[in-house]
Parts: sequence; C-alpha cells; structure tokens
Amino acid sequence: MDTNGGNQTVSYNNKVYYENCEGCKVDARKDKHKGVPFKELFFIWVVCLASSLPISCLFPFLYFMIKDFHVAKKEEDIGFYAGFVGSAYMFGRAITSILWGMIADRYGRKPVIIIGTLAVVVMNALFGLSTKFWMAISTRFILGLLCGLLGPIKAYACEVCRPEHQAVGLSLVRITTSWGVGLVIGPAMGGFGLLLSIEFMLQPAEKYPKLFPKGSLFARFPYFLPCLCISFCAGLAFMETLHTHSGTNEEQDAKDRNENLLETGTTGSDSKRSPFKNWPLMSSIMVYSVFSLHDMAYSEIFSLWAVSPKKFGGLNFSTKNVGLVLSITGCGLIISQQILYPMVERTFGHMKITRIASVLTIPLLTSYPFIAKLSGLSLSLVLNCVSILKNAFSNAILTGLFIIQNDAVPQHQRGAANGIAMTSMSLFKAFSPAGGGAIFSWALKRMDASFLPGVHMVFFILNVIEVIGLLLTCRAFLPLSNSKGYET
Repeated sequence: MDTNGGNQTVSYNNKVYYENCEGCKVDARKDKHKGVPFKELFFIWVVCLASSLPISCLFPFLYFMIKDFHVAKKEEDIGFYAGFVGSAYMFGRAITSILWGMIADRYGRKPVIIIGTLAVVVMNALFGLSTKFWMAISTRFILGLLCGLLGPIKAYACEVCRPEHQAVGLSLVRITTSWGVGLVIGPAMGGFGLLLSIEFMLQPAEKYPKLFPKGSLFARFPYFLPCLCISFCAGLAFMETLHTHSGTNEEQDAKDRNENLLETGTTGSDSKRSPFKNWPLMSSIMVYSVFSLHDMAYSEIFSLWAVSPKKFGGLNFSTKNVGLVLSITGCGLIISQQILYPMVERTFGHMKITRIASVLTIPLLTSYPFIAKLSGLSLSLVLNCVSILKNAFSNAILTGLFIIQNDAVPQHQRGAANGIAMTSMSLFKAFSPAGGGAIFSWALKRMDASFLPGVHMVFFILNVIEVIGLLLTCRAFLPLSNSKGYET
C-alpha cells in the first residue's frame, strides 16, 4: 500500500489502484476475477427492470384505458390517441438524456440511478390514477424527463464486464433479462396477473367485487393496481464505476489509456475529441435509432392489432390474452439472449448477427396478417413462436449496436455518449407510437383497398423501416472502431 496525492493506493498485477476510487475497485475486480460478474449483472437487472416495467406494462391495457377516457369518437381512432400516450414518455426522455449522461460522467452513476428509480416509483403510480387523457400524457412526459437510467446503466454494463463478457452485460440491458422479465412481469401485471400467482390486476373491481367493492379506490381507478405494483418493484440499486481519484501517476495513467485505446480501437485524439465528432459513434447511434423506431412501433402496433376485432384483421384478444403472449415471449427472450446470443456472438461477431437478424425479420413480419386467419391451438402456437422470434431478432440487432457504441468511446465519455444515444433513440421512439397508432387507424379505414388492404399496409411499412436500417449497416456508413464486429 502507498499514498499518492493524499490517496492510498494498492498495487496489483503491475497496476496501481486507488483505494477510495470506485472505478479503481471495479478495474481491480476485473483483473482478479476473470469470470462473469454475476453480482454486478444483478444490479444491472434490477435497474433495467425498474426502467422497463413502466413501458412493457403499458401496451396490454392502453387500448382500453384510452377507450375509457372517451376521447376517441370512433373505435378505429383509439390507436391514434394511444400513440400520443406512448410517445409522451419518449419525448420527455429525449429532452434530458444528454443532461443525465453528462451528470453521470461528472458526478457518478449512482445519483442518476437514484433519481431515475424514484421517478418511476412516483410518476408511474400517478399515471395509474389518471382519469383524463391529458393526465395520462402529463405523467408519462414527466416520468421521461426524470428517468435517465438507461444511459448510465449501459455505460456501467460495459465498464464492469471484461471484453469477452460485454455481450452478456449489454444483452442484459437490451431487453434481455431486464426487458425479458419486464415482458414477463409487466404484461402479467397489465393483463395476466402476477405470473403463476395473481391474475387480472387490471380492472380488479370488476373481477373481484368482494375484495374491491364499488366506490373503492381501485374501482374509481381501474388501472391503478398494476401501476402501483410496478412502483413497488422499482427498487434502489447503488453502484459506481467512474474513476474519481485526484492523485496522479503519469506512467500508470498512460498505461491505462493505452490499454483502453487498444480495447476500443480508438486513437489518442479520438479519446479527447467531442463525441459529436466521433463518426463511428454517431453513425452507430443513427442506425440504432432507426431500429429503435421500428421496435417501438412494432410494440405499439402488435398490441393494437391483437385487441382489434376480427373484422379489422385483428385477433380480438382480451388483455389477458395479450399479457399471456407477451409473458411467454419474455420467457423465450431470457433463454435466447442470455444463453444463445453470447455463444453466437463469439462465433460470428455482432455485426453479422445484426444483419442476419434484420433480414429474417422481414418475412416474419409479412406473415402477421395471415396469422389472424388462424384460430384455436394453431393460432396460439404460431403466434407465440413468431412473437418470440421477432423480439429475439430485435434484441440481437440492438445488442450488437450497443456494443459498437460503447467500443467507439473511452470510459470518461460513455455517460455522455449513451446520453446522446438515448436522446436520439427517444426522439425516434417518441414518434413511433404516435405514428404507429395513426398508421394503424388509417389502415383500418382502407379494408377494401386493392393494394395492401388493412393491416397488410401496417406490416409493410414496418418492413420498409427494417430495410432502411439494414442498408445503414453497410460498412461505408457504419465503420467499426473495433474490427471484431466484422467478418473477415
């Protein structure tokens, strides 16, 4: 042990670590323990769960919530108004994501995570108490403003994992165990009940009049119970990876910088320049935003399509049916992303997986209007299989882009870089629910069209966006700062 600049230091494996620096503690742990950091990944899961549940829970009951607001004059217009509620959260997050990323780089990840989880606890509960359309939009917008979780947690996931385990850490962030369990628990709370224990948390006074009598809190606010349960699930996680020591050791600092540059493939000038001038970063953010738009639009459209009447080409599902499908999908995602994706990524590289998944998504989406013609057991089997595949492909695409983004910048810029990514992604996602809802409502009014009638047009437009994203993955537009992602 030694002192340097008033800080106690510890030497290990020819490296110097400052005892009071949380970032040094993380680096020391990575040097000593070569395996998967399960403890840190658990914290990542908790934070991502708090962030994903308010989104995944919304889709099963949003259609019925808007219907109860009585703002839509026709049934076909419900999707139009539902899109604005879904977009409000993303608009709010787009405004403040860069700010939260800068705060995370300057003051650490922990303050941002604490504020974000508290925002979920308070604002999501208030959303469940909404009785007017404007109340629902306002609470979702404020939640987006205050919830800056995903940028810092993406940086944290990259920093706590050794390079060979980054695919596991970042896939956990990208709707894997976080969104995957969010898709298991969130839709379950929205329509299916807590999986294997509680059913029908939505509109409990109608389903359990003895427990929730007429005139009670949950009778007045039929969507409050699932939102309240999500607020309880949003726990606090305390973590830190940013280097905060004030001492200097020029030889060690230079060595660390060189190792970081070798890992990320950046140059010394790259590490000092603004993230906005970093083309590998900015191009990956653009591609990521396009696929995020597609992902959010699909989530909105799937739920609207599933609950729409058969006469409009939908499945005429109840909230329970939608919640069950999404819950089964979430279980499939846990297996595919946490077990299959890391194995395949080590073999082929994340860029090749991104392209293959994008190509396979196109025929999959084309099949959706024909799935509506099925019924009974065949409908259930086909729909669940297709839903698992579609979401697994989407997760594979966005996980690969996560890795590319974090490889493009040094550690001290990752909070800001992920903030930029969250801003861009949130803007695209803000337009996608509103746009998806409007397109869906428009498509239902052209059921007798000769070209792509009804929902055929909706899934065709989703495929167009998918093709645009695929074209943007070409090497001329999306250069990698780390050659690992390209096939040789």
